[in-house]
Amino acid sequence: MKKAVVLLSGGLDSTTTLFLALSRGYKVNCLIFDYGQRHKKEIGRAKEIACRQGCRYKIIKFNLPWPAGALVGKKTKIPLGRDLRQIPKKIPATYVPARNTIFLSFALSWAEAIGAGAVFIGANSTDYSGYPDCRPKYFSTFRKLAGLATKSGPGRAKIKILTPLGRKSKAQIVRMGKKLGVRFKMTWSCYKGTKYPCGRCDSCLLRAKGFRQAGMRDPLYEERKGL
Repeated sequence: MKKAVVLLSGGLDSTTTLFLALSRGYKVNCLIFDYGQRHKKEIGRAKEIACRQGCRYKIIKFNLPWPAGALVGKKTKIPLGRDLRQIPKKIPATYVPARNTIFLSFALSWAEAIGAGAVFIGANSTDYSGYPDCRPKYFSTFRKLAGLATKSGPGRAKIKILTPLGRKSKAQIVRMGKKLGVRFKMTWSCYKGTKYPCGRCDSCLLRAKGFRQAGMRDPLYEERKGL
């Protein structure tokens, strides 16, 4: 059976990507990162999702010993209540320097070590927070690097870096997730680790927009409202 490594954060996008990889017949190995986030809730959700789908997972733990934005530590405030139209136009305080490059480097190494032919990452550049390492040009460049940086180089089967959600809107991702059988209640997108999603951070706002445009109710927010 063909193998793949899926970067799994426990959020809407990465979970949908996991289900998509499974639907394509891959034996999935999930890579989860503990890099000093403000809360561990997303890590717990990622583990639950991986186990529920019968996927092996590894947790990579490290700390960045330099300022790394509002998602790491608690010195920088998380932006709240931003205008949806302005979110992708400015890199926010929640940007973690070169995060996807770090994550993909680990994923590429594991994929090569276990003989996996693909690495899946759920990044997209339509309804997103404006992070530079989520853009299509970034991934096209990383694919070239992956071909040069591994032994599966010229003339051999390269490890594919796949971004199936790259140009999809949040509404399209929600619809895809529903079709694939994603249990949205298990996912966690909020930048805060409170009992319920805050509803005001960029991730919450974009997720809410996706469900609204898809004509669906988000079970996490229904629970938050006590409905």
